[in-house]
Amino acid sequence: MTAELNQSRFLTLAQVADELNVKQSLVQGLIRTGELRALQVGGRGLWRIGRQDVEDYIEQAYRRTAERIAAGELEDGTETGEQE
Repeated sequence: MTAELNQSRFLTLAQVADELNVKQSLVQGLIRTGELRALQVGGRGLWRIGRQDVEDYIEQAYRRTAERIAAGELEDGTETGEQE
């Protein structure tokens, strides 16, 4: 993360999408399915994601990916068919 993002306890959907290099709609989907913790602030539906929650999500994603590679469900190191 950039120095500016490291200073913030909470990140916006756009900041998390930028950090993960995905579309904002994917981040919203991760929140909806419970894969990424987030909280809604105020009555206007503003979402914020804790920096540590993003780090936890990344760590879990690495673990799940390694497990799928070990089980033969994914090919190691290929980028064909990459989706956002």
